[in-house]
Amino acid sequence: MGQRSVVPFGPQHPVLPEPIHLDLVLEDEKVVEAIPSIGFVHRGLEGLAEKRDFNDYQYVVERICGICSFKHGMAYCETIESIMDAEVPERAQYLRTFWGEMSRIHSHLLWLGLLADAFGFDALFMQCWRMREKVLDMFEASTGGRVIFSVNKIGGVLKDMDSSMIKSFVDIFNSMEAQLKDITKVFLTDYTVLSRLKGVGILTKEDALRLGTVGPMARASGIEIDMRKTGYEAYDKIDFDIITSNDCDGYARCCVRIGELFQSISIIKQIADKIVDGPIASTVKGNPNGEAFVRVEQPRGEAIFYSKANGTKFLERFRIRTPTFTNIQSLIHILPGSELADVPLQILTIDPCISCTER
Repeated sequence: MGQRSVVPFGPQHPVLPEPIHLDLVLEDEKVVEAIPSIGFVHRGLEGLAEKRDFNDYQYVVERICGICSFKHGMAYCETIESIMDAEVPERAQYLRTFWGEMSRIHSHLLWLGLLADAFGFDALFMQCWRMREKVLDMFEASTGGRVIFSVNKIGGVLKDMDSSMIKSFVDIFNSMEAQLKDITKVFLTDYTVLSRLKGVGILTKEDALRLGTVGPMARASGIEIDMRKTGYEAYDKIDFDIITSNDCDGYARCCVRIGELFQSISIIKQIADKIVDGPIASTVKGNPNGEAFVRVEQPRGEAIFYSKANGTKFLERFRIRTPTFTNIQSLIHILPGSELADVPLQILTIDPCISCTER
């Protein structure tokens, strides 16, 4: 046995996009144990549900995370709509699904850029984020916001997109698709990427199930789980497959996310062909009374939303379980056995969102 030492990793580190701290127990350069420590940015946003009107609280929920903001707002509205038996117009369902897939694309492009930066591929990092800017430009044109969109409301959405705007967005995604094939070829074939990710950070299907892994990390371990297949919003009218891999390593997690980029573009094209005319919101009156439990698929995986109302304008309880919160268990499982130099890349392969984790 080599000499053991404890090396603190984070919360400040060049490769970490957000503050997570790990105490790494090392034998020479080999990780034998990883002890997580989270809780640097707790903001008490769940507690605000008791002090903000349930309609206004939608705008608080969006601010849990800038990257996942649309899906947070949408899922919260779904819980209240379930409690109040509010019917969401079909066009609004399509619009929510359209914006939801745009969120997935910009989140995965952000992650690809961070992965490229971790490898030292600065030009590739800039290319990925330049493409992401196009998605944010479309968000700004359609919602008025680039990070916080404030377009969801209980009963539907606040803004519409006309046919010419939807067509222009599809044209942009068509051009992006060709560029993506060139950019992602580097991640799939480059020797540096393969040597650093292939066979590293193994998470078997059995371990993934035992640890409650979700999202691309679970799908990269061969688990066919995707909350979009439950058919919420307009997903029951869309044809798509669950992208999985049986390789169970860091490279597989990269491949799954790349596949989901092209899948999301395909979903957006289908929505453009199938979207129906009609109202974008229904009138919802009164205060909610009851409780609801909603599961949605965010870019990082399954998120669970729970709202409990008591007939007043203030919720009694609001709770979220985010995908990173549950995937941290899997991260702690895959790090032992890795070299110290592999740790930053393995952390990135779970696509951590600590902002979501620490509400």
